[in-house]
Amino acid sequence: GGSLGEMHAKKICKVLDMALLNGAPVVGINDSGGARIQEGVDSLSGYGNIFFRNVKASGIVPQISIIAGPSAGGAVYSPALMDFVFMVDKIGIMHITGPAVIKAVTGEDVTSEEIGGAMTHNQKSGVAHFFSANEDDCFLQVRKLLSFLPSNNMEEPPFADTGDDPERIDMRLRELVPTNPNKGYDVKDVIGCVVDNGDFFEVQPYWAQNIVTGFARVGGRVIGIIANQARHLAGCLDIDASDKASRFIRICDAYNIPVVNFVDVPGYLPGKTQELGGIIRHGAKMLYAYSEATVPKITVILRKAYGGSYLGMCSKDLGADVVLAWPQAEIAVMGAEGAANIVFKREIDQAEDK
Repeated sequence: GGSLGEMHAKKICKVLDMALLNGAPVVGINDSGGARIQEGVDSLSGYGNIFFRNVKASGIVPQISIIAGPSAGGAVYSPALMDFVFMVDKIGIMHITGPAVIKAVTGEDVTSEEIGGAMTHNQKSGVAHFFSANEDDCFLQVRKLLSFLPSNNMEEPPFADTGDDPERIDMRLRELVPTNPNKGYDVKDVIGCVVDNGDFFEVQPYWAQNIVTGFARVGGRVIGIIANQARHLAGCLDIDASDKASRFIRICDAYNIPVVNFVDVPGYLPGKTQELGGIIRHGAKMLYAYSEATVPKITVILRKAYGGSYLGMCSKDLGADVVLAWPQAEIAVMGAEGAANIVFKREIDQAEDK
């Protein structure tokens, strides 16, 4: 059943060692029942050796994992240590403990699809990055992703002649972002107008949809894009969005991919759930990732950029090389109405016509 034993692990480790030595990307196709019980701790040792090599190769060569069958127990941690995880619908399963164990321990009745299916990990947990309807679609997506990545961290991302003039002007951009700060729009339409031939390869499109991440080309050169999505939670930053963006920034930094930020953010998502869930800790990850990144960073403020979230989306103070602002851009500690209510609170309270 694809279970992992000692010699099986050594074979995988040899491939990882050679990939690291030669600067070649790694693609793993997973369909495993976990550790081979008959071999005892030797199989666990095998997993440890694989995990160790995954970490050593992290940020040096791209590592991609395809979940094309059940992956349980230790088998799920190698994919989790890799850069990108693809899952095939209906057949790709990832979970630490299966339905039988969960039933015995907690009494809950769950299915493998419910706790570890492709859409579960793409939409709810954020473990997976890409969802595929079938294996053929999955392999095509992997090939497209590899077209944006260098073979290793010592190379530049692959250049492609897209035939799209980088000097072109697209008048649609004047209409796409509403001047009314309370009106939503799809930031992917803005991205489509800016990048070569409107070709945007989104990463994690189903999870934390209030922030958009993905790869594209401008003038044939690869860029990573991070954008606030006003259609979801008004583009606020929350725990999941911070995790999603910070991981993507670090991948771009590792593989020499410039980062372009499209900013329209009213603030961090307020609420008890966010505060108790550690929004401060998670939000700090974005600040750290942007500050640490040494690749070129360009920030385009489309509309709102308020408070700490303005800093969190790569302001000049956080190391942005160039910051551009559209005519309707608003950069402030908070919105005008909220600021007036605080600064002029005494006058408002004393006013007869308040």
